Amino acid sequence: MDKIKIALQYMMPKHLISRLVGKLAAAEMGSVTTAAIKWFIKQYKIDMSEAAQSSPEAYRTFNDFFTRALKPGIRPISDKKDYIVHPVDGAVSQCGPIKHGQIFQAKGHEYSSLALLGDQADDAKRFEDGDFATIYLAPKDYHRIHMPIKGTLSKMTYVPGELFSVNPLTAENVPGLFARNERVVAIFETEIGPMAMVLVGATIVASIETVWAGTVTPPTGKKVFTWDYPTEGPAALTLDKGAEMGRFKLGSTVVMLFAKDALDDFADDVTPKAVTRMGQPFAKIED
Repeated sequence: MDKIKIALQYMMPKHLISRLVGKLAAAEMGSVTTAAIKWFIKQYKIDMSEAAQSSPEAYRTFNDFFTRALKPGIRPISDKKDYIVHPVDGAVSQCGPIKHGQIFQAKGHEYSSLALLGDQADDAKRFEDGDFATIYLAPKDYHRIHMPIKGTLSKMTYVPGELFSVNPLTAENVPGLFARNERVVAIFETEIGPMAMVLVGATIVASIETVWAGTVTPPTGKKVFTWDYPTEGPAALTLDKGAEMGRFKLGSTVVMLFAKDALDDFADDVTPKAVTRMGQPFAKIED
């Protein structure tokens, strides 16, 4: 059955399906939208007591519900100055060192940091012998993405690609999954050096947004696009630790890259399949 599921992903028109679902998720359909939200809450056992708006009727579109805000203070940001924090609610897929430019995906599968970053050689060089962490967001999770550490935006890259599912089964069976799916790469300058936040698209992900550029995709492109940003002066964009930096409309994955010697070690509870909660300690900063 698993082989059939993977084979179907290769065959299906993933972009077409994803964009059609995206249009439906963005549509205001009244009672139909409310019914879909209620079904989703029940199906995935979503704890709506954490949401700023707990009633399904409060959301005009499915996207509004999916990117719902949480109640103030429900995800406190750790005040441990020597730790970066979890950027999202989700589960750790993998984490560890970047070895010889390769990132571990799953048993038997690796992919290059160069490919992940859209073949931007200068960017990949900044993360040589650094560390990475991959976090999977399930449909039930809170889908806003936050800053693990205070940082100033220096570059954004849109990388076209496939839209395979990014669930654990696919990660274990599709080579180079995160470096072949459509993605948005945001690079920040931080007190511990450069940090890349890679927002990876997936099947039926209707869009990827950032707080500074709005919707980056769709529309889907065929070429890599880059934007450079000033890191000094009044036009510089600096986001504090815990500040929102982006959103997924329908679930996906975040891959974080850090420079060599930026991190001392991951927190004790950061291991493959471990549940993450935004704002909790994620990794200790190198002294």
